[in-house]
Amino acid sequence: MIRHAVIPAYLLICLLLGGASAAGFIANLTLQLAALPLIGWASWQMLQERPPASVRVPLALLVLFVTLALLQLIPMPPAAWTLLPGRGTVIEGYRLLGIPLPWLPLTLAPEPALASLLWLLPAFAVMLGVIILGAFRARHIAAVIVAVTFASVMIGALQVIGGSSAYFYRITNYGVAVGFFANANHNATLLLVCIPFLAALQKVLLKKSGSQRSASAIRLLVGATYAVIIVGLLINSSLAGIGLGVPVALWSWLTFGRQRAGVRRGLGIATGLVSIAVLATIVIGPFGNNLFGQQTSNVELSRQTSFRLTLQAAAEYFPVGSGIGSFQSVYRTQEPLATVRGTFMNHAHSDWIELLLETGLAGVVFTALFLAWWSVRLRAIWCAEEPEPFAQAAVIASAAILMHSLVDYPLRTAALSAVFGACIGLMSGVRPYTRRSRLPSSARHLSL
Repeated sequence: MIRHAVIPAYLLICLLLGGASAAGFIANLTLQLAALPLIGWASWQMLQERPPASVRVPLALLVLFVTLALLQLIPMPPAAWTLLPGRGTVIEGYRLLGIPLPWLPLTLAPEPALASLLWLLPAFAVMLGVIILGAFRARHIAAVIVAVTFASVMIGALQVIGGSSAYFYRITNYGVAVGFFANANHNATLLLVCIPFLAALQKVLLKKSGSQRSASAIRLLVGATYAVIIVGLLINSSLAGIGLGVPVALWSWLTFGRQRAGVRRGLGIATGLVSIAVLATIVIGPFGNNLFGQQTSNVELSRQTSFRLTLQAAAEYFPVGSGIGSFQSVYRTQEPLATVRGTFMNHAHSDWIELLLETGLAGVVFTALFLAWWSVRLRAIWCAEEPEPFAQAAVIASAAILMHSLVDYPLRTAALSAVFGACIGLMSGVRPYTRRSRLPSSARHLSL
């Protein structure tokens, strides 16, 4: 059915074109325009038929997020917005210019706020296409992620070997493998996401294989793909990617492997301990990470500095926040003049901290609600009599994205936000669309 190819095809385009958060304006605009028909189709479908109960919570969270963002764009009278925390510098600026205080919205950066909402249209389209339209096959989504990851590693190898001519973006991490992305860390996130989806795809294909020869061929191809992913992580040089790669691989093996029931609990404990040990080694080891390690150069651009100044600003603007899209303008007010250079911090390098700065208490509440839903779905997926492999893969993949978001901003790219939207959709427990018979029930029985 053609309908089942819609979301996998759109996800493929997102992964190929949406690899930059700031660069690639035309490509991202194309993805946003292509998302509008899908969102409109899903909205029309919801008007025709009430969504099933299993998807109402993620739908409600989506509506809540968009509502919070739009409320920040509503102009308020001076008597209202001047009472908000952190607005003293704005008031002083108008006073020095001799301009009467105008009506202003909550966000300090209205245009970037609107652009941030538009940037999320691909993720909204993928999520709605899965949970409302059923325009997908889970194995096709997994196949797209695996295929693009494989190609991204191949391109990354050319970038390391062939120089600047193999890179897709002018502003990028030259010298390392970024693949279809502008940022090496974002390519690492795709490699992490691929691991559980490849494991789930292997399990499904082995179940459907009709002979020992075909099963052996599947194992050989999947093993070769795992080897390619390992090479991709090594030439990518992302510490977070390598550190998270071990627990993601271990949990994928524990989930989709054929361990005996009696030893699974012990393996689970061992996997947890190894995961913690690896992450701790990356954090405190002498690997030059700019969050916990000792900084001697580019201190003003390190995560240590970014986190400290962003948290400082978040405390100043709490509980209402500085507004979506306002990070850059607010961060510049926190930088000491002696450290200002020709470069600037485009994001906090932590989606969680940046969300705290821009949305304040509302963002904290929204995050808590989302994590509560995510935890409930995790339990439901694992406790099912026959767990859905791709739903399990979506849990592991989304956990990897959320963990990586602690020290980077992968969800600021259309590619990875679309993958995250697909994960949320697969976790919701929906099934692909099936064509309904137009005959009434009695007629169907009579025909039979």
